[in-house]
Amino acid sequence: MEQKHKTLIYNARLVDAEMDRAGSALLVSDGKIERLLTGEEAAPVVRAAGTDGTELFDAQGQVVMPAFIDMHAHFRDPGLTQKEDLESGSRAAAAGGFGTLVLMPNTNPVVSSQEAACANNRRGVQIGLANLFQAVSITRDFGGKDISHLDGLDRKIVPLITEDGHEVQDSAVMYEAMTIAARRGIIVSCHCEDPFLAAAARPLRKAALEELAKGNREEAAKILARADELLRLAEDTATDRNIRLAAAAGCHLHLCHVSTAHCLESAMRAKKAGQELSLEVTPHHIGLTGSSMPDIFNIVNPPLRAEEDRQALIAALIRGEADVVATDHAPHTMQDKKTGSPGFSGLETAFAVCHTNLVLEGGMELRALSARMSATPARLLSLGDRGLLKEGYRADLAVLDAGRSWTVRGEAFYSKGKFSPWENRELTGKVTACFHGGRKVYGS
Repeated sequence: MEQKHKTLIYNARLVDAEMDRAGSALLVSDGKIERLLTGEEAAPVVRAAGTDGTELFDAQGQVVMPAFIDMHAHFRDPGLTQKEDLESGSRAAAAGGFGTLVLMPNTNPVVSSQEAACANNRRGVQIGLANLFQAVSITRDFGGKDISHLDGLDRKIVPLITEDGHEVQDSAVMYEAMTIAARRGIIVSCHCEDPFLAAAARPLRKAALEELAKGNREEAAKILARADELLRLAEDTATDRNIRLAAAAGCHLHLCHVSTAHCLESAMRAKKAGQELSLEVTPHHIGLTGSSMPDIFNIVNPPLRAEEDRQALIAALIRGEADVVATDHAPHTMQDKKTGSPGFSGLETAFAVCHTNLVLEGGMELRALSARMSATPARLLSLGDRGLLKEGYRADLAVLDAGRSWTVRGEAFYSKGKFSPWENRELTGKVTACFHGGRKVYGS
């Protein structure tokens, strides 16, 4: 019988949504967690490692958590690979401690079939750095009308559909799509933004960019504030609509990148009424405000909001009212950013931003952060073998130096998208290693 490959990760602080144990160890066997051990239990395994072939990884007192699960990332593959591709995105994911990611379908062509999704999923397996779940568009090719492809989806292959970056304008089409998703047990993830209000904001954003190019920062900030107010209305009204439609259809609604206090309140009312609803918050919306970032490079959808919104988001995550942290990793070339393309590269800074803003400054327990970044997204996606440090679970693991402060340098990112709104800022909490199925894929 072939001997199992074993790795002992020892001298670790084991943290997940259910525990926080210092001086512990994990024994990994053939890609799964075989046992959780105390330091005393691990000692004889360490001594025998030279004779029985067990590999050793000394965590040196650092935190070991379940690898993070991102329900919202853009890898731009196929068709936009100058921004990102599956391999570069997977490398960025590993460097950020992520083991599983749901990829958005706004590629070229749009991913509008299970076959196209499977192709990306298979390539992810071949790359071998992270588990990839390619989402499928709600309407075919983002055309806004045709939803005939939804009836053939298998939730085990495509757990989530979304029109991310867009909104399904026709409420009747959205309602029917949600009804199909409810029947098939598939999550409907909504980028809530009224398209007409968003269109009204575009000329203002363009005018603001022109003022920035002239060096008129104050005037640009005033114009952007008017644009952002329209975009606030766009998010708030579309969120309310989609909550109502999902309640009628009986589907699981997932609200992408919630950024306003109003949307949080609407979501909380729906949850209290018993609606099946989850919501995500991005690191950049808990770490930054729009008033402090009037710059062409800092444009993102939805926009960075006011301080009261930021504080509401932080409080919702700490209380567990906001379900998950999702990066909305949206890499662009530097030329794209110079012309106002919205979005940031977020995978490689996500833990540090959350740890700094939620744990160190907000008082959140590290266990709760693990719940938002691992256990809860695993549950929402019905991934019963990950998200916790339990025997029999996949050994997808992030090793973290929680006390290490570091300065963000986008040029060092594994992602092709080198822009970060945290450039030259100091954050605390650093991913030092990442294991995928028991195999170290990042770290020395």
